Amino acid sequence: MAKGRDFTRQALQDWGWDGTETSEDTLLLVSELLTNASLHSHGCRELVLTAAGATLRIEVHDGTTALPVRHPAPRPGIPGGRGLYIVERLSDRWGTHTYGDGKAVWAEIETTRLEHGTTAEHRPGVRAPRLAGS
Repeated sequence: MAKGRDFTRQALQDWGWDGTETSEDTLLLVSELLTNASLHSHGCRELVLTAAGATLRIEVHDGTTALPVRHPAPRPGIPGGRGLYIVERLSDRWGTHTYGDGKAVWAEIETTRLEHGTTAEHRPGVRAPRLAGS
């Protein structure tokens, strides 16, 4: 996960989107997606960041077609069950798509938020080099 955060931090810096509250949210979002892949899907096969138009897209590819399940209500004091709530809260959109023997869980952030450091509103759910095996 540290490699994935470092990779994302460098991409944000290269694109001029570092040092804002939203860039920190983006790093947390990447951590959550990588953690979920590690805990529930045999690990991350690939992390892809794409900045196209007005959107930064984060994709974490893993080795299972099983779709993520959001727990109905995480219980206070009990670890786990909050990852997708965090993804939903920090991103502008998120979702999944399956392919072959795996899937990608993706999240998108509007680049205006990265440029101005604004916080996320609650909404449902240039290409960087790919980082495999984070």
